[in-house]
Amino acid sequence: MKPFFRLKHVVGPLAIVLVAVLAAIPLGAGIFQTQQAQAASHYHVDCSTGRATCTEVQNPEAFGEDVYVGHDEPSVLFYSNTPGSGNRMQYRLTLPKDPPVRPTQSNGNVSANFQLHPAFWFGMAMCDTQSFPELVSTCTPDSDSNIVDPAVSPNHPGTAFMEMQFYPPGWQPWPAGNSCDPTKWCAALNIDSLSENPVTGQINNPTCLAIAGLEYVNFAFITKNGRAQAPANPVNSTLATFTPNPKLDLFMNSGDHLSVSLHDTEHGLLIEINDLTTGQVGSMTASAANGFGQVQFDPNGTSCNNIPYDFHPMYSTSSEQTRVTWAAHSYNVAFSDEIGHFDYCSQVDQNSGACVGNEGAGSDQEPADGDDFGCFTIAPAGCLGTNSGFDGVPYQPVWPDGDTAHHPTSILFSSPLTGSEFNINYNRIAFEADLPRIEGTCNRNTGAGCTLIPITDDGAPANFYPFFGNGTADNRCVWTLGNDIPGLTTNDFGKNSQYGSLLLLTYTGIGGAPVTRFNDFRQVLSSNPCAARG
Repeated sequence: MKPFFRLKHVVGPLAIVLVAVLAAIPLGAGIFQTQQAQAASHYHVDCSTGRATCTEVQNPEAFGEDVYVGHDEPSVLFYSNTPGSGNRMQYRLTLPKDPPVRPTQSNGNVSANFQLHPAFWFGMAMCDTQSFPELVSTCTPDSDSNIVDPAVSPNHPGTAFMEMQFYPPGWQPWPAGNSCDPTKWCAALNIDSLSENPVTGQINNPTCLAIAGLEYVNFAFITKNGRAQAPANPVNSTLATFTPNPKLDLFMNSGDHLSVSLHDTEHGLLIEINDLTTGQVGSMTASAANGFGQVQFDPNGTSCNNIPYDFHPMYSTSSEQTRVTWAAHSYNVAFSDEIGHFDYCSQVDQNSGACVGNEGAGSDQEPADGDDFGCFTIAPAGCLGTNSGFDGVPYQPVWPDGDTAHHPTSILFSSPLTGSEFNINYNRIAFEADLPRIEGTCNRNTGAGCTLIPITDDGAPANFYPFFGNGTADNRCVWTLGNDIPGLTTNDFGKNSQYGSLLLLTYTGIGGAPVTRFNDFRQVLSSNPCAARG
């Protein structure tokens, strides 16, 4: 995805200020929800509009808005019973390259990273005692004592989900779009929480919902000095929080080899990115000192309060039981690609940010429909709203496949290593896709109509759906995403069938009663294919 925001509740002088600040950004494409009572400098991520930076919730009905659809997130999950594997790991990552030809709407065979995945990320479950389910006032960091099965009890410690996100270059700039720079990558630490009590059905008070949102996000770019460039918490965040700063932020080149380390510290989770190609280093700690904070859950109140907070990992290990119990996915430690957020548009309405021309590329163009929103005119003109019609660029056979003249190279990432010296493999993996959660054809109560290849708004299976592969690069075992890549892919695990069968997850419902939903397809492998190869 990448980033899509909407601008709401902005009138009079405040609207004039925002228009002046955001100059070239089409108002219809929107960016941040704000409130008249707030100063013009306050901005936050509005997850209710389907913003790509947000963790996918299991019950979108809580938002009360038809616009919220969801995010398509094919994922690899990593399991280990080694103490510390749920809170300490290191990945090796090679950033993908774009082809030499820039994509256009007339050429349907050329693609770029910003079209395929406006973000990809490494994830981890976190403690947040002001987040769903709002029933337990404590959370012991880095401990499997936090494992509580919703089928047994609703009393799970409050949970958030961290996404260490990478953003591709080359298109509409942050904060409205998904790029930090025309040619360079950037990254940010996101922590998503949910202000909802599922037992009582209560959500936070209207004042706080307007300021921070129902699903609120702590956000900070990875910086070269390890300090946040502006407050990370959603109560105090400003335009500067979401505006890339090339003097402060870690910018990386396509093709760079990175070491990405995640581990807990006294004052919260620390992310360190070591660019092994350029020698640059960037970091961010999810600490109160960097402006991270909880949003006080006060459903009967009239104010919105930030509680300075050091965010720590929730679990000691990583397994099927170490879940974020409000999320659609079943994961703790995972890699995921945000896809399904780009389609071409031949004509954009500058006032609404909607496509009023033709969507699609090449010879497969047709009049735009309801999923073509959050659109920009910067070439190539296109839309970043959730492509619920499953016919945008990410659902075409233009993923990495060895054709580097027309398609990007693949993201290459290792299985994580844990332990004090980052020398212990995770012993199992799983493939997971949250297609049931976002498919309009799917009955999540029964599983009827849920398909591994999503159905387009024309009633046919999507032209393509990416899958993970395994191979060797730079003398190490790596994962790829896209299509089979000649000379690299040694195992594609059955291509799309790798995502396995429907997964029935249990969540907490009204009164504390367990409810079940089919939100994902999942296949758990009994071993990690990379464990023997390093």
